[in-house]
Amino acid sequence: MGLLKTALIGAAVYGVIKYVTKKDLNGRSIMDDLKEKAPEWMEKVKNVKEEFKVELEKQRY
Repeated sequence: MGLLKTALIGAAVYGVIKYVTKKDLNGRSIMDDLKEKAPEWMEKVKNVKEEFKVELEKQRY
């Protein structure tokens, strides 16, 4: 049973990787889009983190 479970999980991971890296008609993949947008998302997360810290400090006093 463990071997079958491992094989199914491996097949699922392989399928996801193939899907995410598959090129579309424009020659871009989902992974390319994620790599391109990641820095923008990181900046947004940093801003939210700072806002959260400010709100936390306000609640302490």
